[in-house]
Amino acid sequence: MRKKNILKSVLLAGLFAISGTSCTSWLDVDMEDSILENTLFSTNEGYLTALNGVYLGLNNVYSSTLTAGILDVMAQYYNVTENEDHAYKIYAGYKYGETSFESTSGNVWNQMYSLLANVNVILEHCEGDDVHVSSQFYPIVKGEALALRAMLHFDLLRLYGPVYSEATASTTTIPYQESSDKEIQPLLPASEVLARVLRDLNEAADLLRDSDPVLTKGVENAIPSDDGLDSYDWAYRQLRLNYYAVKALQARALLWQGNKSEAYRVAKNDIIDKITTEELEVFPWATRASVIATGKPDRLFSSEVMFTLYNSNRYTAIYTNLFGEDLTLSNRLTFYGNTVAGDSKVAFFYDDDNDWRKAMWEVATADDEDSGSGGEGGEGETSSNSSLYLVKYADFDRDAELDGSETYRYMIPLIRLSEVYLIAAECATDRTEALGYINDVRYHRDCMQLGADTDLDDAITREFAREVIGEGQLFFYYKRRGMEALISGTKSSGTYDMVLSNYVWPLPKVETDKRVTVNQ
Repeated sequence: MRKKNILKSVLLAGLFAISGTSCTSWLDVDMEDSILENTLFSTNEGYLTALNGVYLGLNNVYSSTLTAGILDVMAQYYNVTENEDHAYKIYAGYKYGETSFESTSGNVWNQMYSLLANVNVILEHCEGDDVHVSSQFYPIVKGEALALRAMLHFDLLRLYGPVYSEATASTTTIPYQESSDKEIQPLLPASEVLARVLRDLNEAADLLRDSDPVLTKGVENAIPSDDGLDSYDWAYRQLRLNYYAVKALQARALLWQGNKSEAYRVAKNDIIDKITTEELEVFPWATRASVIATGKPDRLFSSEVMFTLYNSNRYTAIYTNLFGEDLTLSNRLTFYGNTVAGDSKVAFFYDDDNDWRKAMWEVATADDEDSGSGGEGGEGETSSNSSLYLVKYADFDRDAELDGSETYRYMIPLIRLSEVYLIAAECATDRTEALGYINDVRYHRDCMQLGADTDLDDAITREFAREVIGEGQLFFYYKRRGMEALISGTKSSGTYDMVLSNYVWPLPKVETDKRVTVNQ
């Protein structure tokens, strides 16, 4: 079964290969391809294989670009300065005119719309008279596909759209690709893109509400196959856009829209109030035992993750390429300072020494450094080559005792429970209730409770920053709130002065050039 499904994923990747350089030219189907496509969508298993192919494809764009790497650099997490020869300096300085940024943006655009093309093929095979998916599978397949379409468009909007407000809602942004038609699609106002995102999420939630086993059985993690998507048809619901993950996306999009009352209702009534009952706890808070497990610490707090990528190459794709102790300082993403105490960002970033999240940072000693790499430079210069590096995505120890349940070894979280709590905190009209949600998160990180005189906005921002490091969400949080003072990465404390226009990625040339050609 395992080899069979892997081969089907490979078939899918070839069948839906994207040969063009834009969302307007994504698939040329000849007679043989049409036969293969019809064969794939002739069984329930074929539909699931097609869907799994999209989930696996998410790794190509999210694993480092839209999670731990570029977006987190742009959120000013790390000690990367514009005036030093750091590999990520153009992203820290928002140098959108640089060739390397244009290449990155073009790749993101192409890959996202390639995934959308594949999603739309699945959705088209869920409609009409020639549908070969059973009534049991149909709501899961279509619901997840709609949610994927909404998520991908929403993230494109969050990248290329404006800092959203009533004044900017009419700004022309991106196309919303809803079919496999190869014709160029119009660029839509931000408000229209967001409306379609919410429409797809609403339909997805309606389909999954009465069919998703996560509601009655939980996430059902077991022993994964090599690709993390095999085994049981309805298992591993964290690895798919399950009902609760769709509702969390809904709350995220509603908050982006500025609809705090609806975002609060979804976060509290549809998620927080429903995920824990006497019979079932769907996303239990992490325990200290799991966080410090010998040889295999769960630094992701994985039981709380509502939707995650599964990347068996995570250690190389993220840890060794971005944070590994073998990297030179000009290539490694580090926190300011060279100790977890004293004058370092770790000491300032975590306001409680007991915070479990603080253990995500370790010190690479001078002996581990490349002596030719130079210091960190500028405001971030330290007295030695030692540096702080993130071990959130480090691999297990070689002698760790594994029992097959350690799915988190290859997880890259995209949505987590603590974000839902912080959305509820931000949107609650009662101050005491809002503080309670923040303190719920802190309680489950072994942190002291905040008092009644707490600055709630600041507390939410700092708690969110601690929760999602390495997950690409802080840049979007800052953008949504139009923040002009960000937590600094180039000093132990203080802020970075942000220019609002730097939040907006310009449309890539692969798209603008295509539109010029079409219009000529």
